[in-house]
Amino acid sequence: MSVYIIARFKIHDRSEYDRYSAGFPAVFQQFDGTMLSVDEEPMVLAGEWEDTRSVIIEFPSQESALAWMNSDEYQAIAKHRNAGSTVNSILVKGLAA
Repeated sequence: MSVYIIARFKIHDRSEYDRYSAGFPAVFQQFDGTMLSVDEEPMVLAGEWEDTRSVIIEFPSQESALAWMNSDEYQAIAKHRNAGSTVNSILVKGLAA
């Protein structure tokens, strides 16, 4: 069953966050994920949205999503994400066929 990671970022140090972004593609391509959306100007439909960037990623399984997120390669670049932004993220399950 597919799963989706939905992440919201509030970027406060663009140069640190850009270091994360620069290393992201090489790490991400090693895993089975698909980038569905990266948006720094989402349209707010309800509530308040103070974050700077939103991201939606699809993985074929929870195991593959967690393998990516917990990999040494991802953790090596995640330190720049953490230094340059505040992130909130969730993993949600897709609907069964």
